[in-house]
Amino acid sequence: MSHYDFKSQRLWVEQDIAERIAIPCDRAQANYLLNVLRMEEGNEMLIFNGRDGEWKVEVRPMGRKKCVLVPLEQTRPQPEPVASDLHYLFAPLKSARIDYMAQKAVEMGVSQLRPVFTQHTQERHPKLDKMRSNVIEAAEQCGILAIPDVTEPVTLPKLLDTWEAGEDGRHIIFCDEEELGKDPLAILDTIRGEGTSVPPLALLIGPEGGFSAEERERLRASSFVTPIPLGPRILRADTAAVAALAIIQAVIGDWA
Repeated sequence: MSHYDFKSQRLWVEQDIAERIAIPCDRAQANYLLNVLRMEEGNEMLIFNGRDGEWKVEVRPMGRKKCVLVPLEQTRPQPEPVASDLHYLFAPLKSARIDYMAQKAVEMGVSQLRPVFTQHTQERHPKLDKMRSNVIEAAEQCGILAIPDVTEPVTLPKLLDTWEAGEDGRHIIFCDEEELGKDPLAILDTIRGEGTSVPPLALLIGPEGGFSAEERERLRASSFVTPIPLGPRILRADTAAVAALAIIQAVIGDWA
């Protein structure tokens, strides 16, 4: 990532961004900028939309409840998509923990969040709009210019059927407590093999009750799935996600 301005406020916008073309803020954005941040005429900040890079803009209030943002110059170009991007497949959790999980996944560099219903999944109605809001907020705070997708939930059997049909082509890494005693770093290194390129990856984290015996059997029998352990302790699903994403990015991801 090129130089990042840690001091300026950042805001995600839906509109296209072009020099000197004013962008109207919606009601919530205007209230945040004018009444929460107390921005005034001529104050500067940064915006991005996931397509046109990052831009410095000037805030121009239009009364107490409206304002526009005028792009002055591009501060960072939109980066090219990473070839070995990482998808995050997860059994939905309760609201507060899923908010945390979505934010941390964005910070750890995932490009897609996909809820997966397993036999032991407790939360069957994840709030996707709230999850998308958490994704945007995390991107605003940590300097990411691309907004990860949040997809509709899918059942684990349907997900694996899609993979087996060759419609995705990613390699799935799933955290399996039965792999205890094996070295996750060495296992991950075998995915790269002798070359330097890494295939597109997906991390699968199960629910609080773990995968069922049938689910684990099917996962372990699939050629596109690699199980890894996460140490000698049982981790909560949200903790396991952060730990697994960290070692994947360090060994074969964009930290390597």
